[in-house]
Amino acid sequence: MIELNNVIKDYKTGKVIFRALKGISMTIEQGDYIGIVGPSGSGKSTLMNLIGCLDLPTSGNYILGGREVAKFSNNELADIRNTKIGFVFQSFNLLPYATAFENIEVPLIFARKNARTRKNRILELLEQVGLSDKANNKPTEMSGGEMQRVAIARALANDPDIILADEPTGNLDSKSGGAIVEIFDKLSKVGKTIIIITHDAGVAKHARRIVHLKDGMIDGNGSGPIAR
Repeated sequence: MIELNNVIKDYKTGKVIFRALKGISMTIEQGDYIGIVGPSGSGKSTLMNLIGCLDLPTSGNYILGGREVAKFSNNELADIRNTKIGFVFQSFNLLPYATAFENIEVPLIFARKNARTRKNRILELLEQVGLSDKANNKPTEMSGGEMQRVAIARALANDPDIILADEPTGNLDSKSGGAIVEIFDKLSKVGKTIIIITHDAGVAKHARRIVHLKDGMIDGNGSGPIAR
């Protein structure tokens, strides 16, 4: 599903070039459950942006579903981000004045789903994440854990193959964070490809494979499967 071949990512500020990724090669198959870990500055966020088609490599190849991402048009990239990849962020990224229902509805509107289809899907997702009674609540009326569950429901709206989560428990207490990880575990069991970027070893251990990043490179022995 995902193949990165010697991917390099440079950022240029004036005459200074900073190499954030230094030749990343990895393969992620359909249904994999991956934890990407590493210290601040290791390249985790840059790698997330590339996998999520939010940015393109400076050199090397990113193959998604058998096609090179650099050859996609802007419209194709936008469609991938809306329908093929579901994003979950540390800061939730919910619309503050919209209800839970309306937040989940956004990607369905962009996918041009009709009103009845949208309503049925949203109610199904709210039940799936345990928030059937919060459909009309705004983010200011919910706890951090509830907001993250809304964000997960939004990420699932168009039934994407890949869930890409960036520090999804970073703003949550341990109990709320545990409930979020349980949702990812359940999604993995039904065949979703889960990629979690985290600094939390307790979260990472739920993954079936861990990729360790250090200084923009995959750190030697850390990319194999976890012993169970």
